[in-house]
Amino acid sequence: MRIITLSYRKIIDISADKQWDKFVFEDSYMEFKMQAQNFSAGTAFTSYGEILRNVPDGQRLTGLITPAVSGYVQQLNGVVPDVLNNSGRRFLKFNRFQLEIINSDIHLKERHQIAINFFTVPQIWHDTIGDLMLVSEFAGTYQSEDEIYTYLLRMQPYLNIHSVKDVS
Repeated sequence: MRIITLSYRKIIDISADKQWDKFVFEDSYMEFKMQAQNFSAGTAFTSYGEILRNVPDGQRLTGLITPAVSGYVQQLNGVVPDVLNNSGRRFLKFNRFQLEIINSDIHLKERHQIAINFFTVPQIWHDTIGDLMLVSEFAGTYQSEDEIYTYLLRMQPYLNIHSVKDVS
C-alpha cells in the first residue's frame, strides 16, 4: 500500500476572475505594500526580488504577509480549491498551506503574484486507471474487510505527489 501526500499550487495574480481569488489578491497586495515599505525605507528597492537580494531579513516578508490570507484559507473549510474528483466535486482535504510570493512591487500592482501551496491529508493510492488515480483518505489504520470510499482524481497542472510512503 502506498500512502501519498499531494500538493496543489494555486497561483493568484491580477487576472484572477473568481471572487475568493480576487479578495486574496487584494489583501495580500495591500499587506505586501505595507510590510515591504518597512524593509525598503530609505532605499530605492520597490520589488520583492530587489528586497530579497539587497535587504537583510527580506525573506521574512512571506511570513509577514501570510496572516493576510489565513482567514481566506480558513473559509475553504479544509478542502483544496479547484481540484475536482471525476464526478466534478471538490473532495481533497488539506491540513496545511504555505504562502509563496512569486513577484510583487510596491508601486506596480499588476506585478503582484502569489501562490498558495496546499498539502493534503494522507491518501491511499490504490491504483491508476488510465489518466486517473484511485485514492482514498488514509485514516491511520487500514482494514481490508471494510468498505472504503474512494475518489477518481485526474492529475492536472500544479497538482503534484508531494511524498510517497510504502506501508506493508
